[in-house]
Amino acid sequence: MQNRFSIGEMAKLHQTTVKTLRYYDQIGLFKPAETAPQSGYRYYTTAQFERLNTIQYLQALGLSLKEIQAHLAQLDLGTFRTLLQEQEHLADQRIQELIRMKRRFHARLQDLDEAQRVDQLEMPVIQTLPVRQIVSLVQPIRSEPELELALRHLATQAGLAPAIFIGGVGLTISRENILARHFQSYQSVFILVPEAVTGPLAGTLPAGDYACIYYNGNHQQSRAAYEKLLTFVQTAGYQIIGDAVERTVIDQYVSKNATDYLTTIQLPIQR
Repeated sequence: MQNRFSIGEMAKLHQTTVKTLRYYDQIGLFKPAETAPQSGYRYYTTAQFERLNTIQYLQALGLSLKEIQAHLAQLDLGTFRTLLQEQEHLADQRIQELIRMKRRFHARLQDLDEAQRVDQLEMPVIQTLPVRQIVSLVQPIRSEPELELALRHLATQAGLAPAIFIGGVGLTISRENILARHFQSYQSVFILVPEAVTGPLAGTLPAGDYACIYYNGNHQQSRAAYEKLLTFVQTAGYQIIGDAVERTVIDQYVSKNATDYLTTIQLPIQR
């Protein structure tokens, strides 16, 4: 039976690469049983299969090559158990992050589904909305550059990765500015988060009845929609009881077709 394998044969048998085995040899993690003095060719034997299997197993568990090398040099049961416990903890953290990521995907899909169900643009409706978790930064915002900078400051201060706020960004306008028709005088920027958060920037958008409208366009094109919404609220005998919420649901980063762009405005109301 063959018991001498070239580096290429060894790589093929263990579903790895020649480059990887050469690197293992270089760092002293897994050396060949024999190296030909003239040619420098590396040869391995079946007695080494289990060590390479162990290296690959520990890599699959998430251990670094440095950790694997330390374990194989020591081969201590207690140390090995500690390593596995640490990897189990890291796996739990990754699982929780994947769950959070799934919630964000789901929330974004709900946004897009709701947008596609809109029958008529610029048609005010009353919606009862649940409480929504947010992080927010209160500061005047009067231009797109100010919005982008505020967003970065908010993400940094709240400890959020930039990817979390794709599609979840909104602005608020105070009740006073809405009634004064100052529709570009934003007072805060917020990011919707799919789970409860803590900290000085954490907050909520209250549950309750909202007068809502969708329109084709972005934040700069909101005036006509606000005017229609205010007329609707006044005609129907409602009172505005809080700040306006404004979110662009579909923009140029979702669709290249400008007719798809969609922004929603929500005014908290009561009779």
